[in-house]
Amino acid sequence: MLDRDGFRPNVGIILLNQRNQVFWGKRIRTHSWQFPQGGIDRGESPEQAMFRELHEEVGLQPEHVRIVARTRDWLRYEVPDRFIRRDARGHYKGQKQIWYLLQLVGHDWDLNLRATDHPEFDAWRWHDYWVPLDVVVEFKRGVYEMALTELARYLPRQDFRNRFLRSNVRAREFDRHSPAAGHEPNFELPPGASFDPNPNDQLANDPHPGNGPLPTPR
Repeated sequence: MLDRDGFRPNVGIILLNQRNQVFWGKRIRTHSWQFPQGGIDRGESPEQAMFRELHEEVGLQPEHVRIVARTRDWLRYEVPDRFIRRDARGHYKGQKQIWYLLQLVGHDWDLNLRATDHPEFDAWRWHDYWVPLDVVVEFKRGVYEMALTELARYLPRQDFRNRFLRSNVRAREFDRHSPAAGHEPNFELPPGASFDPNPNDQLANDPHPGNGPLPTPR
């Protein structure tokens, strides 16, 4: 379902834990990391699509989360031709998204990457709030920055690290406390999940993460 400009209606999900870290998933069989997202089906509201995608991609039910905020308007990004199936080129241009900020009120073990027969992610981790801007595929970076910036005002105040926002301090703190620096993850892995300690290493070895046509536009 595309609009007249070739953009597919879509929802994006920024899922927070109690430390205001965000869920970050690795797309199955790729080196591409992203937030959960997915298309809005005909007849669905954005909120209905968000809850459906939340379950399909990370296995959570509505009772596991609290809606903190959502973006006011559609945020758009264009997808480069090399990521679009050949038969969709010329019609499909990209995504227009409503973004939701959710607080996890359940537990890490409530997440399940294999909640359906068609998983989207095969690994996940918690990231400090702004770190995804440094590692997301380039053509999504602009919309990620708009969504994170608009929704940052709704973050619970106990996360003092947000005072640094886009400063280099956040990157240094992430590197110092990451599992790659010798710290073990302080949570149990959910069913069907694997924990990649440092996606930046993979991205450094693969300058074009997720290169190749996407199996389906999401």
